[in-house]
Amino acid sequence: MEKIESIIRRLKELTPVTYHGRVRAIRAGVISVSGLNDHASVGDRVRLFLQTGHVGGEIVGLRHATAEILPEGEPEGLAIGAAVELRGAPVISPCDGWIGRIVDPLGQPLDGRPLPQGGQPRPFRCEAPPAIRRKRLGSRLPTGLAVFDTLLPLVQGQRIGLFAGSGVGKSVLLSRLARGVQADVVVIAMIGERGRELREFVENTLGPGGMERAVIVTATSDRAPLIRRRCAWAAMAVAEHFRDQGKHVLLLADSITRFAEAHREIAFAAGEPPSYRGFPPSVSNLIMALAERAGPGAGDGDITGIFTVLVAGSDMEEPVADILRGTLDGHVVLDRAIAERGRFPAVDVVRSVSRSLPAAASEQENAMIARARAALGVYAESELMIRAGLYAPGSDARLDEAVRLFPRLDTFVTKSSASIPDSFAALGKALQ
Repeated sequence: MEKIESIIRRLKELTPVTYHGRVRAIRAGVISVSGLNDHASVGDRVRLFLQTGHVGGEIVGLRHATAEILPEGEPEGLAIGAAVELRGAPVISPCDGWIGRIVDPLGQPLDGRPLPQGGQPRPFRCEAPPAIRRKRLGSRLPTGLAVFDTLLPLVQGQRIGLFAGSGVGKSVLLSRLARGVQADVVVIAMIGERGRELREFVENTLGPGGMERAVIVTATSDRAPLIRRRCAWAAMAVAEHFRDQGKHVLLLADSITRFAEAHREIAFAAGEPPSYRGFPPSVSNLIMALAERAGPGAGDGDITGIFTVLVAGSDMEEPVADILRGTLDGHVVLDRAIAERGRFPAVDVVRSVSRSLPAAASEQENAMIARARAALGVYAESELMIRAGLYAPGSDARLDEAVRLFPRLDTFVTKSSASIPDSFAALGKALQ
């Protein structure tokens, strides 16, 4: 059936007329082309014919007589007067046969095997489900990690941010969530990752068990900014395909920072000025529009989204982190100091929030969560004093309890989880 749909889709793509233009200027990576303006739109893809082949491109601006194009690869061999073919608006055609596969942002296979194409092409950018028709957040999801089953619960359709610096264990935590969170399909966007990390993530970090229900969409750091930016949209379109089938989809996007940086390169080349601490004004709407496409659907399906943000020096006020934190339904902070003392996952519970609470837990569970968070918060406020030897037992009852409970709670955060009730039982034991 999928082969028939793929053939039908390819037949629909055939057009009786192909529009061509000519290169008129090449400057600072932007290519000006004449002859396409009567038929082209911003966002359309083109094919640039080089002396030794061709390379894709995208129209990022239209002037009175020319279209401004950014190439998707190196334009070496491109000459004035070279032919340019208009390809139309970009689409992607996911299908159920993509599960267990690795694809690029254009929907092409990267694992050396033929990839079936669905019969219903999807645009890379589309509107989120109508707000008034969207369901409320669903039930709590087991994650396989005690801290997320209790103190920072994840519910179906929730969108959370994972904020971390480099080398703090973000990728390992994502793989644990990809394997542990209850979902029908897992879609993973690897945006701007180092090339050597892809195979390592697939074979070692995620493993065969994780790949059985996963689709990986990847654009490595050496790809053009157009491709890296499109990686997030492609992954979201794949997730929407499965959501529209009534499935629960877990979307892991790593990272939104590189998505925003790719857009910054494109926006500057198109002439948009920087105004938001080095980012163009359009980056805010770009990030929020992507995040809004995840979440509860209007039908039976949902997309539970986990978006990572690279924060340099734990600066939670940098633009991308600030935009995303205000858009999502919770944020989890990974702290380098915690990672350096050997605790994984390096979650800073005090600075992390799940906005699914208190609705996601019972009254008794909320009381346990509040007590644990209060103890960790009191300990964090006085940690320097404790380590300096200035703490005197008996001077503050709240601090005494925090000092007593901290080693147990710190160990509890590292625990794996067989089920949510087991996690709360372990939390209750840590609070004794």
